Amino acid sequence: MRAVRSVFFYLVLFIFTIYCGVCAFIVYQLTGMPDKAHVVAKLWARVNLWAAGTHVRVTGVDRIHRGQPYIYAANHQSGFDILALLAAMPYPFRWLAKEELFRIPVLGFAMEACGAIPIDRRDPHKAFASINQAAERARLGASIFIFPEGTRSQDGVLQEFKTGGFILAIKSQQPIVPVSISGSYSVLPKRGEWMIHPGRIHMHISDPIPTEGLTTKDRDRLIRWVRGSLRRHLPTSEGGIVPPPRAFP
Repeated sequence: MRAVRSVFFYLVLFIFTIYCGVCAFIVYQLTGMPDKAHVVAKLWARVNLWAAGTHVRVTGVDRIHRGQPYIYAANHQSGFDILALLAAMPYPFRWLAKEELFRIPVLGFAMEACGAIPIDRRDPHKAFASINQAAERARLGASIFIFPEGTRSQDGVLQEFKTGGFILAIKSQQPIVPVSISGSYSVLPKRGEWMIHPGRIHMHISDPIPTEGLTTKDRDRLIRWVRGSLRRHLPTSEGGIVPPPRAFP
């Protein structure tokens, strides 16, 4: 049955990526508003989660508020993290996403329509320019989503964090919100099986951490605090063992 479910999922993913990608592009062209295209992306995510037989439960939504820009920081277990976040987060946001994704036909211009910002991790100068661009958008009122690990975890366990996203948060002076994702690795690991394992994904939104007044000298302390906050809402099998964070700020 898992093989049948998996074939069905990939078929739906292919069809709806083309359909919703074109729709998102058209919506953006007609309105000029990435938030409108984001609604199409949310539909795309929910349909694909349904096709995978996977449900998302989110807690802590009351900690964030419409109209307040945030820098969201989530752990990255699986490609299903993207679907879960699009489907369950209540307010629109922009991705800081690796540049290679923008080269994929249809998906690339759909991401642009939704306001995603490409980052070339191979070129430090281009990466720094992308971080500055994202920080400026956050200052102007857009929430930005980052994966501090930089890529999906090989084993589903929380990995070390890159510094770029935290420089972005400090430059934007907007609160950074840890979002813990649990269970997505079981649905589809990074490597190994191609088959989908229907299941449940739990997302927990933690309290926003203020960055106003922080400088790059506070970067490492901010990283430790965000990592500790993410870890507190993951089981040991996913979060690993990390030292408890000190008081912040």
